[in-house]
Amino acid sequence: MKGLVAEGAEAITDYKGEGALCDLAMIAAAQKVEHYEVSAYGTARTMAEQLGNAEAARLLQETEKEERKADETLTTLALSLYESVGGDEELRMGAASETSGTRDPAKHASR
Repeated sequence: MKGLVAEGAEAITDYKGEGALCDLAMIAAAQKVEHYEVSAYGTARTMAEQLGNAEAARLLQETEKEERKADETLTTLALSLYESVGGDEELRMGAASETSGTRDPAKHASR
């Protein structure tokens, strides 16, 4: 988790002052944390089920569901942001290729 937080901080630094690209990089970093949490709660829920602890499994399932909802909210936010800049060509080009001289937010998503 510390690594994901550090990676998010790096993304924010890399895209500081770049408007929507910075916002999208922050959203991507937050989604990585959510995915990690979904995985952790799902695993813990399965373990609780295997141990016969139905109450713990229920609570962990509830928390996992909340984390999935947070991830969906972040996806909606990212799509809304992208649409608010009109699917901006510069934003698309920056996300598509580092060779254009614009940093690639996908590099942070693929680590």
